[in-house]
Amino acid sequence: MASYDLSRRLVAETLGTAMLVATVVGSGIMAASLTGDVGLALLGNTLATGAILVVLITVLGPISGAHFNPAVSLIFAMSGSLPKRDLGFYVLAQFAGGVAGTICAHLMFNLPLLDLSSKIRTGGAQWFSEGIATFGLVAVILAGIRFEQKAVPWLVGLYITAAYWFTASTSFANPAVAFARSLTDTFSGIRPVDLPGFWLAEISGAVAALLLFNWLLQPAETSSTLSSEAKL
Repeated sequence: MASYDLSRRLVAETLGTAMLVATVVGSGIMAASLTGDVGLALLGNTLATGAILVVLITVLGPISGAHFNPAVSLIFAMSGSLPKRDLGFYVLAQFAGGVAGTICAHLMFNLPLLDLSSKIRTGGAQWFSEGIATFGLVAVILAGIRFEQKAVPWLVGLYITAAYWFTASTSFANPAVAFARSLTDTFSGIRPVDLPGFWLAEISGAVAALLLFNWLLQPAETSSTLSSEAKL
């Protein structure tokens, strides 16, 4: 990632987030048009989302880190992996890409460019689900980078595939994607008024994962050495 300048990294983040959202929204529209079975529609939406994550992280990860997610960029900035001066630019690129992705999905299915969602997603269970979903996503990323970096695209894709089904919220786990999904009144939508609860839960889950895994992934010998140095 360090070998690419900021402009190229931002284009990669914008493009990746746009393609991710186009897949989430577009596959939801397609699934809902093909079946009246909500479970089957969700399965189609899930498989498409998990698959595109593997592809996008594999091909764009070497350029920008393939965050496509303000919560992920935040934890990388907090851990020093992303320069703090770049964080705001990454977040803007991700939100812009998300909106572009919704527009692209709507154009492909002959819908209005933007259409505010009326789909209700609120309440304690939904917020807790988003906290858990984002905690798990960040945990998978941090541990994956540490132990099996080449597998991270698959780990993230498989985790999100699973989290679609074990969380009540269907695992948005991404503030930019949540915002983009508020602009579509289709299968994957969320009311704009419900966004603050999701955003707070997502950021809280991400930070909690960072704090825990900063400790959990620290080797025992490092911990002992630090303790000895502290005593001196």
